[in-house]
Order: sequence, then C-alpha cells, then structure tokens
Amino acid sequence: MNPSMAVPIEAAPRILGLGGGARYGLLGLPLAFCALPLYVLMPNLYTRQWGVSLATLGAVLLGARLLDAVIDPLLGRLCDRLYAASLRAVLAMGAVAAAVLATGFSFLFVPLVSGPTALLWWAGFWLVVTYAAYSALSIAHQSWGAMLGGDALYRSRIVAWREGLGLVGVLLASVMPALLGVPAMLALLVAGLAGGWWAWCLAPRPERRHLAAASAAGTTAGALRHPWRNPGFRRLLGVYLLNGIASAIPATLVLFFLQDRLQASEAMQSAALAVYFVCGALSMPLWLRAVKRWGLVHSWRFGMLLSIAVFLGASLLGAGDAPWFLLVCALSGAALGSDLVLPGALLAGVIARAGDRGRAEGAYFGWWNFATKLNLALAAGLALPLLGWLGYVPGVRDANASALLTAAYCLLPCALKALAAGALHFFILSTTAPPHTP
Repeated sequence: MNPSMAVPIEAAPRILGLGGGARYGLLGLPLAFCALPLYVLMPNLYTRQWGVSLATLGAVLLGARLLDAVIDPLLGRLCDRLYAASLRAVLAMGAVAAAVLATGFSFLFVPLVSGPTALLWWAGFWLVVTYAAYSALSIAHQSWGAMLGGDALYRSRIVAWREGLGLVGVLLASVMPALLGVPAMLALLVAGLAGGWWAWCLAPRPERRHLAAASAAGTTAGALRHPWRNPGFRRLLGVYLLNGIASAIPATLVLFFLQDRLQASEAMQSAALAVYFVCGALSMPLWLRAVKRWGLVHSWRFGMLLSIAVFLGASLLGAGDAPWFLLVCALSGAALGSDLVLPGALLAGVIARAGDRGRAEGAYFGWWNFATKLNLALAAGLALPLLGWLGYVPGVRDANASALLTAAYCLLPCALKALAAGALHFFILSTTAPPHTP
C-alpha cells in the first residue's frame, strides 16, 4: 500500500460550513471568469475578427504559456516563503496579483495597437503578464485550501467550493461578451477580483500549528525540488497531465467545432457553453456523494470513462445536429465536475500524507499549475498549428476540413483519456487501499 495515497490523515470528520466554503471559494469565480476568454474566446477573436494567422497565434500562445509554466514553480516557492512570514503577507501579495491580472486581461481584449504583427507582439507580452499574475494568485489560493486539511470528503468539499464557484464564473464569461459586450465583461472581472479577495480575507484560516510548520520549512534548501521526491505526487501528476491534455484540446477547439462542423447559430453556441458549465457545477454534489461511497480514485476513473463515451458520440454529429450537441455538453459537463474536484483533493491528500502539510503547499501547487499550463500550451500550441498545417482553415466547411476537425476535437481526446484512465488504474489504483478509502 502506498501511504501517500491511502490512509486518512485525520480520523475525526470535519464540517465545512456554507459561509466558510463560500468565503474561501468566491475568489475562484473571477479566476475562472478570466480563464475562459483567455483559453477559448481570445484565439477565436484574434483569428476571425482581427485577421491574425491561426498557426502564428498558436505559436505565440504556446510560447507564452510555456514561459508562464516555467515560472509557476518559482511562484510556488515564493508563496511558501510568504506563508512562512504571515497570512497577512500572502493576502497582500494576492491584492497586488489581482490588480495586475485585471490590467493585463483588459489590455488583451482592448488592444491599443492594430495590424496582425503588432497584435501578435501585444498579445505575447500581455499574455505573459496576465498569466504570471493569474498563477501567483491561484497558487496562493490553492495552497490556502490545502492547508485546511481534513479527510478525503472534506478536502473534496473545499475544492468543490472553489471550482463550483469557478464554473459560475465561466458561465458568466461565456454569455457576458455576447449579451453585454467586452466593457461589461472587464468591469465584472474587476469587481469579482476585488470581492473575491475581500471574501478570502474572511475565509477559514489554516491552524497555527501548520503555519508554524510553514515557518520552520520556509528556508529549507531544495524546497523547489522537494515535491518530486514524493512518488505519490509523481504518479498523480503523470495521470493529471494525460487527462489535462485530453480536456484542454476540446476546450480550445469547441467554437470551431460548433461553427464549422455543426454550423450552429451564435445563440446555439452560447447555449452549448452554458449547458456545459451549468451541468459541470450541478454535478459537483453528485461527485461528492461518489467520493463518500467509492473514494477519490474510483470516482475520477468513472468520470474519465464517461467523457470517452460522450466524445465518441459527438464524433457522429454533423451539420444540423447542434441540438443533439446540447446533450453532449450536458454529459461532458458532468464529467468535467470530476476533473475539477477530484485531482485537487487527491493532491491535498498526497501533500498531507507525505508530512508536507503547512510546509510545501506552494511548491506542490507551483508544479501542479506548471502541469496545467503545459496541458493548455500543448492543446493550443500543437492542435491549432497541426490543423492549419493539415489544411484546416476556420470558416471552410468541406468534407476534409470537417473530418480533420472532428478527429482533433473528438477522437484524439478520447485516446488520451483512455491512456489517463489506464495510468490511473495501474499507477495509482493498484497501489492504494480498497475502493472505500480515498
């Protein structure tokens, strides 16, 4: 048995109150709100409306996300040092990061330059700034949640509050630009960041003994590499990478699939995104019940298998089948809930069971966010240029372009999800306790 994945660290169950969960999780709303426009809407806007080359933009996104991913572990180490100083230092850094994030995001959607070349340089610079601020704020917030501890179900509830409110933010981001325009979207992001930071200041706080541990470990040499010495973390991160790439590819290509494969109207496109994220949020209580009954690992594997079945069905859809795609969105949104809640809860357990709670959360989440950014970089930086190289052009709806888009959107993610499910079974499930333990 692998002790880093199996035995509960706290025998007594804890209860996360409605108010405490909402105060901690509220910052997840604006963070996720800005994520959807950056990962989905921005590529579509720059290529379709402003004439930027699809392949070139993909390369810029790849470079910016890879650079951002490289600094994530360093930001994680910085967060550990701030936690070693005080919670006030962490919250002060969060305020600065939120202000920089709002500025960079605004400049990406309201550029002060024109022309494809100038827009590419502008986007590259502000993407790096925005991603860095986003990462610093996210790592600090995630580390705070992991420090709260608890058993598998308690950890899952912490993550569910953060990611559930995040899905509300994504839902708002999916409809706000079309309904009220970009200025309203930017105003809501600024208000959300301010409100989320204020609520975070009032959220449940890590226990003093864990802050003392953070202080004791704040200057430990080699802390940046420390998570890699944990075999449970290495295995979990490998599964997370495979599964994350599989999820990021459809997120990058969904609007292209709706517009060119299904030939859906703008109203149907908005409805599809709304159904996806609403069902993701609504599925979270169900995944928490699944965790209580079957444990984290079994529940996550079921979510992967559900996603594979759904996308295989989506590959059969064509022009005029947009209404059926709403069902695909509902079921894949339910599968999304497992990807949002369960891996983060597993990671918090890995940290605690390795004896690193209160010592190195920032380092762990720095590498975790590195993997998340790598997933997104590979999805945007490889899938988009590959489609362009193979001959797909946005707006072209011939049979060859449709087949290429379907293979990239539906079948490639299924293959990667299958690999992830196999890795979860052989590298994690086979080394853990029976199904009823996390």
